[in-house]
Amino acid sequence: MTSPLALTMGEPAGIGGEIALMAWARRNEGIPSFFLLDDPDRVAALARRVGLATPIAVIEAPEAAAARFADALPVIPVRLATAATPGRLDPANAGAVLEAIRRAVDLVRSGRAGAVVTNPIHKQVLYEAGFPHPGHTEYLAELAAENGHVPTPVMMLACPQLRVVPVTIHLPIRQAIADLTSEMIVETGEIVARDLARRFGKANPRIAVAGLNPHAGEGGALGREDDEIVRPAVEALRKLGIAATGPWAPDSMFHADARAGYDAALCMYHDQALIPIKTLDFHGGVNVTLGLPFIRTSPDHGTALDIAGTGRANPTSLIAALKLACAMAETSAGPA
Repeated sequence: MTSPLALTMGEPAGIGGEIALMAWARRNEGIPSFFLLDDPDRVAALARRVGLATPIAVIEAPEAAAARFADALPVIPVRLATAATPGRLDPANAGAVLEAIRRAVDLVRSGRAGAVVTNPIHKQVLYEAGFPHPGHTEYLAELAAENGHVPTPVMMLACPQLRVVPVTIHLPIRQAIADLTSEMIVETGEIVARDLARRFGKANPRIAVAGLNPHAGEGGALGREDDEIVRPAVEALRKLGIAATGPWAPDSMFHADARAGYDAALCMYHDQALIPIKTLDFHGGVNVTLGLPFIRTSPDHGTALDIAGTGRANPTSLIAALKLACAMAETSAGPA
């Protein structure tokens, strides 16, 4: 990569800072160069607290990151309103958390950084500070808006063995079933197919569409939704030239032989997608946002307030997110 990755601070009371430090400490393991948007004083104090002798290089521009990365963790300053205490949330720092995300997006969209990698945020503390969005993804979509058009973001979870996309996300099961439509499945499938080609280099991406009910409804005996909602969506995707198949029985589409037959699984609700990938690779899964005009990845875990500042955090998912963001940037920059 010619441009370093922009890594946001995330919730300063959580584990984002220390997993960033741990990732830099393993920089010789094929980790691409990145810079952290954070408060340098917080990062330096956190390094001392968790016993990492990490030099901090305060930089003003991402162009300086690559030259400093071998010897020090590059940090572009985003000052906190108040000193952060691990495990103790403070809405006063919400502004800095959001500023780090805004600046990361601006730097990527201007071509000065290769991708956005976000550390986990804590939504409740942002809500207390007046944050109007349901979550990280919706905020990123607003930052990506052009000429009044806000893109539709799609959440993908990825690991080396599997990519999954839930069509409905953080909804109770009853509401997910009530909200599910063929149009929703088709829109999500189109975005997935486009970004598998653009970001992952899949020339003719294969999408396996999961059924909603056990055995994909078993011809209507176990529910009509698969025949009335899911199957028409699969047919519509195929008419658009997308290599979509299904609906498949959800209980038999995630073993190794089945996974070899597709590039991503389109699932109908949250747990249908996340249970298989977290079973396969709990620590190494990556959250990828498709549908944006820039690359965004994130560790597939939360702020872990209970262990923040103890040095017990596991950086595996962040390292995977950094490596995947780099691979996606290189693929996106290649021949069309």
